[in-house]
Amino acid sequence: MAVQRYAVNQHMIEGILSKVREGEIAIPEIQRPFVWDATQVRDLLDSLYKGFPVGYLIAWRNPDVKLKNGQTAQGKMILIDGQQRVTALTAAVLGQQVINKEYCKVTIRIAFNPLTQEFEVTNPAIEKNPTWIPDVAPILSGKVNLFKAFNQYTSTNPNVDTEQVQQSLQTLSDIATKQIGLIELNHDLDIETVTEIFIRINSKGTILSQADFAMSKIAADAKYGGPTLRKAIDYFCHLAKEPGFHEQLKERDKEFATTDYFQQMGWLRHDNDNLYDPSYTDVLRVTFGTEFGRGKLSDLVSLLSGRNFATKQFEEDIAEASFGKLAEGVRRFINETHFQRFVIIIKSAGFISSAMVRSQNALNFAYALYLSLRRRGVDEGKIERLVQRWFVLSILTSRFSGAAETQFERDLRLIEENDFSAVLERTEQAELSDAFWNIGLIQELNVASTNHPLFWVFVAAQVKANDRGMLSRDVTVRDLVTNLGDVHHIFPRKLLKDAGKTRTEYNQIANYAFMQDSINIKIGSKSPDVYFAGVMAQCEGQPLKLGSIDHIENLHANLNANCLPHDVVKMTVADYPEFLSMRRALMARKIRTYYESL
Repeated sequence: MAVQRYAVNQHMIEGILSKVREGEIAIPEIQRPFVWDATQVRDLLDSLYKGFPVGYLIAWRNPDVKLKNGQTAQGKMILIDGQQRVTALTAAVLGQQVINKEYCKVTIRIAFNPLTQEFEVTNPAIEKNPTWIPDVAPILSGKVNLFKAFNQYTSTNPNVDTEQVQQSLQTLSDIATKQIGLIELNHDLDIETVTEIFIRINSKGTILSQADFAMSKIAADAKYGGPTLRKAIDYFCHLAKEPGFHEQLKERDKEFATTDYFQQMGWLRHDNDNLYDPSYTDVLRVTFGTEFGRGKLSDLVSLLSGRNFATKQFEEDIAEASFGKLAEGVRRFINETHFQRFVIIIKSAGFISSAMVRSQNALNFAYALYLSLRRRGVDEGKIERLVQRWFVLSILTSRFSGAAETQFERDLRLIEENDFSAVLERTEQAELSDAFWNIGLIQELNVASTNHPLFWVFVAAQVKANDRGMLSRDVTVRDLVTNLGDVHHIFPRKLLKDAGKTRTEYNQIANYAFMQDSINIKIGSKSPDVYFAGVMAQCEGQPLKLGSIDHIENLHANLNANCLPHDVVKMTVADYPEFLSMRRALMARKIRTYYESL
């Protein structure tokens, strides 16, 4: 018979808020942006006023930890579901400020009309209307007692039904004593089980990642600087996307602005590159990998809890050491020199835009590899080659498309070997054989999507080779990618649709090329034999009408750069299948040449 691994209890709202104030329940999200809008806070109060259920809170009690003096400390409860509801209650009931989506501290004021028994978000019109109480927090928190609230309201509204007002205010005050369910999960449950429980209970089926658990664990442990570390990770990720946030952060969180984390991430205020804008999951994955040599974030939560994997006990020394290593790893991650040099390495491989990176895990591992090799003292030039090749190899072989964490951890073990060059060579021999280049890659290119990673490896090859866009004399593929130039069909879509081709057929990777919009517009729905005839005429001295190529040598060079078979100039719709087959082979050959040049 299965043992019940949780307890379900009813608590008064004021009791839950008291546990939060006393630290018995840790709400890690309290320092992160409050994503609810004010109307949702209003609706929560309205539901409580009417006695409607507002869902369960779910908390996971941290394991008991053996302290250095031999005593045992009982773990806090971490709220893993219900952060927004509890944060809303601290705002509406206690009148506390919350951090909004712009990382500003704001006060959410909810008004109440005792006559109509309606709640509303306070606005200037309500402020002027005496029938409304503009802020319910003083009453709900007990700062203003019912007798005083009643006298204030009836003196301002002398002709109202006093019995109704009294009853409405009493019901309002009772919100703090309404009960809410708390599901407390046992401390010995592993993260996978907790995640499954969360998904099954949560009616919305929201996925709670292991990174969420890790961030919650970090923020809840003030003893080892967790809240500040959590902020460092959050703020770095936000600054990477919004450099202008730096000055606002300095004003809004003066305490954090005095930390070394803030000083180290100050360079982001001048950084507008978006190639690698990491999420907190990315930061944790890279940092955990480089500092602990592990890839499963569930292990990070265990280590931060002090788990001794040998004895299966929880020890304070391990928790303290784990927080120290993680903090050091975060500092290494956000270091300006490390981060910018890594980005330059990826860009110099031809991946010049975030739109080209279709595997975030490949990028994360590449950064982990860079940091590890740099710490080992490997020559910068050698690091560049190793990181570029491993990054592109990972994309070509879909290395992280399956069980990403497991593969990440396997590859971390490879980094630990003394000579990573030998590791790379061994992996290339196993996975990038002649059969891969001459058969496998060509087959993989038989796909209909410009979002496919292999298409962007091809584009990276063009960028690195400084190739021109299709039928362009001067405009490069780099220019088109950088300026969000469009990818267009070589055999026009309308032409193929009219010939009865399906979406899967006309949207083949091999039918796409970066091309100036002006050229694509002039091509319209013409067949290649028709529009190339015009280009050939230009090469024979006739006026320019399509692009700016006016010499046959330039045309041949452009066809080669874009992997277009020279016979394309005579091809019609009937030749489309043959064209795709020929271009896939040419693209695969170009990708191989590109890879081997790294």
